[in-house]
Amino acid sequence: MNVGSARAAATDWVLQHASREPGYMGAYFSGSTVGKPDEAEMDPSSDIDIVIVTQDAEPPLKLGKFIYQDALIEATYLSWRDLASPEQVLTSYHLAGSFRVDTLMSDPTGQLRKLQTEVSRHFADRIWVTRRCENVRERIITGLRSIDPTGPWHRQVTSWLFPTGVTTHMLLVAALRNPTVRLRYAAVRDVLKEYNQEEVYEELLRLLGCKDMSAEQAMIHLNGLARTFDAASAIAKTPFFFSSDITPDARAIAIDGSRELILNGSHREAVFWMVATFARCHNILEVDGTPEFQEQYTPPFDAILADLGITSTDDLLQRADEVLHFLPKLWSVTESILDANPNVTGGRESTS
Repeated sequence: MNVGSARAAATDWVLQHASREPGYMGAYFSGSTVGKPDEAEMDPSSDIDIVIVTQDAEPPLKLGKFIYQDALIEATYLSWRDLASPEQVLTSYHLAGSFRVDTLMSDPTGQLRKLQTEVSRHFADRIWVTRRCENVRERIITGLRSIDPTGPWHRQVTSWLFPTGVTTHMLLVAALRNPTVRLRYAAVRDVLKEYNQEEVYEELLRLLGCKDMSAEQAMIHLNGLARTFDAASAIAKTPFFFSSDITPDARAIAIDGSRELILNGSHREAVFWMVATFARCHNILEVDGTPEFQEQYTPPFDAILADLGITSTDDLLQRADEVLHFLPKLWSVTESILDANPNVTGGRESTS
């Protein structure tokens, strides 16, 4: 299936289903397909992301991944209040990219079109790109300082992992690239190579803990993850925001997509999403399984963390501190990319 066919399927689903819901205000594409031509082939380990905008101040729980007309779609709800002004969107690094180009699927009120026009006009202005980078930096700091040492182990790991991985997003935002989720390390590797900053990439991998991981190690961990994934998806009942990521339909992304990365030589780049998926599976096993059942799948999770140099809460907190201490250097590299990026317009803004 090509991107155009997937878009057509997603648009049809929106018109047939989402548009009939109370409070519906429109929908747009987001994620990795933004900016891709219709004739581009959809990666079998990718989905097409759509955002449904609602008048509700508290939008419904993320609908998640599902198959419609042979397309794997991931649908998320967003309150209009999060899109209330162009300035609000231009400052938000995870929202602005979707309005850089025309991604609108449905816009019955015309308000999304006005927003998209204004955001696209100023998307590459230095002042707004810088503010989005600052938005990334704040998310890293807030996340790493929120690790709860008393929480379940898998939640502690998640609280460390995601803000650590957001370090890649700061550089991707500066380069005007999509701050992708699963493939963030592969994407930032290409950016840093383009800007002659390859040594910084090795530092990012060191902070994650997978700088020296081999393909063989990664494949062993993936096999353990596959068993854990199948067990969690088989018993999952309680809804979480990530629930649709741990289902048989999503296996092609979490498991097959990771295997593809490893076989293509990007084994280190596969680690981030493997650990994230492990932790999410254990969240499900904790809530919907028994302690004895969860215990069966603890060794593979512990094994990948041990290869990252993490065996205790103290290790997590120390690694969080290392990321925080790295932020000044990361910001310096970010500014150098902003200076060198020919597509960023306007002068340099003084930042803290």
